[in-house]
Amino acid sequence: MSVATSVRKGLSGFARYWLLFLCLVAVWEVATRIAGDLFFPPPSEIAASAAKLWFTGPASHLFLTDTVFDQIVPSVVRMLGGWLIAVVLGVALGTALGRSATGMDYVGPLFAFFRAIPPPALIPVFWVLFNIGPGMQIASIIFGSIWPVLLNTVDGVRSVDPVKQETARSFRTPKAYWITMVVLPAALPKIFAGLRLSLSVSLILMVISELFGSYDGIGYSLLSAQRSYELTTMWAWIVLLGVLGYGLNSLLLMVEHRVLAWQPARASKGN
Repeated sequence: MSVATSVRKGLSGFARYWLLFLCLVAVWEVATRIAGDLFFPPPSEIAASAAKLWFTGPASHLFLTDTVFDQIVPSVVRMLGGWLIAVVLGVALGTALGRSATGMDYVGPLFAFFRAIPPPALIPVFWVLFNIGPGMQIASIIFGSIWPVLLNTVDGVRSVDPVKQETARSFRTPKAYWITMVVLPAALPKIFAGLRLSLSVSLILMVISELFGSYDGIGYSLLSAQRSYELTTMWAWIVLLGVLGYGLNSLLLMVEHRVLAWQPARASKGN
């Protein structure tokens, strides 16, 4: 497939998605105008409220308001910080357990027990341990988002081709080289599947932790708008969460496609 053909296909797909999105927004606008329900404002009013809330700042701040820096940025930093810590811990621990013949036999039941606990149920515990603030929120995000990464890493590490393992033993490949250059690249598809799932979980837990114990953030602002009956503002925060989740997931997919471009299945799709 030529580059020009690929570009045309990409643009046509992009145009279809935008056309579908605009049609859905138009239907939403008409339906809410007809219903006239105070609790479900039209998207045009939500967009106007969002623009006033976030994009009426000075030109020196790229027209971003203080709300962006005081509420949105802290939430994103806490979410990404907790998620990255969970990724590092999950991949490291999952690699060690995946390469161990008996490791999961000992800790598997314990992991199953903790994984079965809904992370929001432990927010009061983290509240007591870390008090209200970033510590409690980051701990909640780490606890909830580490499991998909850890378990997918274990599964990916254990699925390394036996031929590669025998070849490495035959050539007496150094352990560090074997782990970093063979095991982890082979496990990357399953690791990325865990990363995508854990990223969605971290966004959810970021909001929940801010609803219960925070003085700033997107969840805190959403709850404050709801309590003040500022319904268009409340919906603006909800739409922002959807945009944020979609954008972060799309960015991670781009990274995944770039990192895994060497795989035969993905390479054949690109041709």
